[in-house]
Amino acid sequence: MSVLVTGGAGYIGSHMVYELVDAGEKVVVLDNLTTGFHWAIPGEARLVVGDIGDEALVRELVRKHDVKAIIHFAGSIVVPESVSDPLGYYLNNTVKSRALIAAAVASGVKQFIFSSTAAVYGAPKVVPVIETAPLEPMSPYGSSKLMTEIMLRDASIAHDFNYVALRYFNVAGADPRGRTGQSTKGATHLIKVACETALGKRAAMDVFGTDYATRDGTCIRDYIHVKDLARAHVAALGHLRGGGKSDIFNCGYSRGFTVLEVIAAVKRASGKDFAVRISPRRPGDPPKIVAESAKIRNALGWQPQHDDLDGIVRHALDWEDRLSRLKRNAPEMARA
Repeated sequence: MSVLVTGGAGYIGSHMVYELVDAGEKVVVLDNLTTGFHWAIPGEARLVVGDIGDEALVRELVRKHDVKAIIHFAGSIVVPESVSDPLGYYLNNTVKSRALIAAAVASGVKQFIFSSTAAVYGAPKVVPVIETAPLEPMSPYGSSKLMTEIMLRDASIAHDFNYVALRYFNVAGADPRGRTGQSTKGATHLIKVACETALGKRAAMDVFGTDYATRDGTCIRDYIHVKDLARAHVAALGHLRGGGKSDIFNCGYSRGFTVLEVIAAVKRASGKDFAVRISPRRPGDPPKIVAESAKIRNALGWQPQHDDLDGIVRHALDWEDRLSRLKRNAPEMARA
């Protein structure tokens, strides 16, 4: 019996694979390695290089490895890119997810966990935002994820199939043991970008908009440590294995920080006063979004262990420094 993790060679997916392997689970990773890395997953996991849209391949993996649960991370995640390439996002995030769900149903997989996003809420009128808030995505990225949530809902009604959709807020940090972290070249995550700038990998970084109706004019986000997010998936898997019904949960800490506050935290941790440029707003960015996370805490018993911005930043900085050293010593990591 094993768990199939799609996108398991990527940032969040690799942390999930480590979490499962550490718990003694058998894990199969399906990843096309477009943004993921084979070295990011532990040796105990089986890596298959392929596409989640290949239904025949997914069915074969389910059969061959006795897959009982699928945890689905694979997809495209950059909001501005989704605005400029909406059809690419609907292909990667919606069409291919439909193929994966179809393969799961056809193969008798009854447990499915989906990597969704707070972007399905758009710019919520009430913050913190609860799971029953209106769903009004502001970008093709958010819309593509919402479409997959709808497909999962309908598939679970029509078939013997249960799912959990986890709506992530802003994921950051790295494995506290230094085994994996955010490694994609050109990543747009704020803390990743700030850490790269602090370490001299970028000459400067941009702040996109300082005229929002927030305490310092910059956007506010709820940052969740990637380790806590992986543990939320473990809790969701336990819920489904125990006969739990299909459900949707926010994954965040229920408090937010502005862009400038995050940059200040990186400057504190690094001891570097790096250059910051003020740039225009980006399309698709809501001014403020913070999770109401009472539901996942109460229903799944999830309790965060790394709810500390300075700690999140420290782990991210440590990984960024380690990544530089690893790249110098390992040619196969040059793409990171």
